[in-house]
Amino acid sequence: MNNYTLIIADSNHIDTIAQFQVDMAWETESYKLDLSTVKRGVKHIIDNQNLGRYVLVMDGDTCIASMLNLYEWSDWRCGNVLWIHSLYVIETYRRKGLFRMMYNHVKEEVDNADDLMGLRLYVEKDNKRAQDTYKAMGMTKEHYDMYEWLK
Repeated sequence: MNNYTLIIADSNHIDTIAQFQVDMAWETESYKLDLSTVKRGVKHIIDNQNLGRYVLVMDGDTCIASMLNLYEWSDWRCGNVLWIHSLYVIETYRRKGLFRMMYNHVKEEVDNADDLMGLRLYVEKDNKRAQDTYKAMGMTKEHYDMYEWLK
């Protein structure tokens, strides 16, 4: 059994996280992201952890998975909901419980914090494998649809 560790990303991880995001966009949506823009976006979160943070899984000194958590204020709950975004696991490490490891870590944080109210994420409608994984983690599909306008 491998001895994976969880850490919170710092500026040393910007390049790796950005490349993960470029790879994920291409793999899931055949969408080409601009690496320099993504690096600036990742750096912004690293520099402003009041907005969110990246949880990483390390295999020794190698980052093998990342997950962005963003805070969303809920006036209904008078606390933050933690959103799961930008989840990426290197292909050779998939189906080994790394998402479960990250999810359980942040869920435990929510359970133990008075100002965190829950976890949310969105998933592509056709990504049945991911949906099955989230259901297996105890997450439920809710009654909201997502609308967006992007520049």
